[in-house]
Amino acid sequence: MSAELISILVLVVVFVIATTRSINMGALAFAAAFGVGGLVADLDADKIFAGFPGDLFVVLVGVTYLFAIARANGTTDWLVHASIRLVRGRVVLIPWVMFVLTGALTAIGAVSPAAVAIVAPIALSFAARYSISPLLMGAMVVHGAQGGGFSPISIYGSIVNGIVEREGLPGSEIALFLASLVVNLVIAAIVFVLFGGLKLSRAETIDRDRQKAAAVTGGSAEEATGGGTGDGEGGGDGEGGGDGDVVTLDADDDASRLNPARIATLAALVALVVAVLVFDLDAGLTSITLAVLLSTVWAEDSRNAVSQIAWPTVLLICGVLTYVGVLDEMGTIDWAGEGVSDIGVPLLSAVLLCYIGALVSAFASSVGIMGALIPLAVPFLAQGEIGAIGMVAALAVSATVVDVSPFSTNGALVLAAAPGVDRERFFRQLMMYGGIVVAVVPAVVWLALVVPDWG
Repeated sequence: MSAELISILVLVVVFVIATTRSINMGALAFAAAFGVGGLVADLDADKIFAGFPGDLFVVLVGVTYLFAIARANGTTDWLVHASIRLVRGRVVLIPWVMFVLTGALTAIGAVSPAAVAIVAPIALSFAARYSISPLLMGAMVVHGAQGGGFSPISIYGSIVNGIVEREGLPGSEIALFLASLVVNLVIAAIVFVLFGGLKLSRAETIDRDRQKAAAVTGGSAEEATGGGTGDGEGGGDGEGGGDGDVVTLDADDDASRLNPARIATLAALVALVVAVLVFDLDAGLTSITLAVLLSTVWAEDSRNAVSQIAWPTVLLICGVLTYVGVLDEMGTIDWAGEGVSDIGVPLLSAVLLCYIGALVSAFASSVGIMGALIPLAVPFLAQGEIGAIGMVAALAVSATVVDVSPFSTNGALVLAAAPGVDRERFFRQLMMYGGIVVAVVPAVVWLALVVPDWG
């Protein structure tokens, strides 16, 4: 049995054990990296650790640290209120606001993980407050980021168009952008419908009178009105809420007021956006620096912030990606890609390359996978039996749409940023959703973009 095949089988075993025994998959992956890398591939410790995602470690720690402080001092509550005002109280529009916001950030040049790192904590704090599915909100953020990710001036778009030009292939910047935008928009709409987005249009109205009633009775606004989304204006029949889809916030609510700590935290978040988008600074290092500055001035708010960093998620992601680095060092990924390209049936090779791109990208760098797969497609694209524009777009979409996987940078950020959730359960949800995307999307984009022979 070849070393490459052994490394793939060990990865399957890691998944099975982690799923059936509730052991942190990252810890298992570190052990597998040591076993396979040292015993099968004869790699030394330096080469095994070469795959450790130090930059992602810092991003996960830095972003969750900064937003733990923001939650502690009430800044995220203020941002949730501001978001409600932005859409005039219509909760149902908030997931789409997050989709558009992350899409706009990546379209104008933000790296996809940076955009998700900025938006996801705010979006998921909102989801927690209004009982919106975290999977719905997380998916909207990630697919929004990928929807704008291939604009002609974006990072992904510039990289792929550069590869196409270097390989001498026909290309279309607009077709690439529209392919990613349409696919992610359609997926977002499906997720919105399937995971309770339409129910948000029946969210209960919480008006000032109800807030005052809650203050008089000493209970919550929900208790004063009969609870949840059950009663209408007069406590009626439990068929849903009041005026439909509007939430009116009490101007006297503490969460709607700014204080020095919240103003400083908002300034820190703006500084993070500017640092990442304008000055191209690392999101993780910038987040940690800003968090430390806030902690120094408002130590009481920040006392428990370090303990709220998503350490189990950090272990999980770093362990799995270290093992993927071992696979890359061993040549397993190249071995699989070359085996597919040698099949000799262009359409079959095309769909298999799309699946390899999706599967590997769910655990590794999307840009790296695109950089490897597009050149592998050159031999059969040169035969003229498959349109280069459609094939490149299909590979690009397949390699990025799966970034909602909890093992990818974007999915890991969503998992780490979600407050008040059962992380084990949320991890399994993201993994299952990512698996469905891996199974379905490559075949769909292959049928839509490759089979018709675009370009």
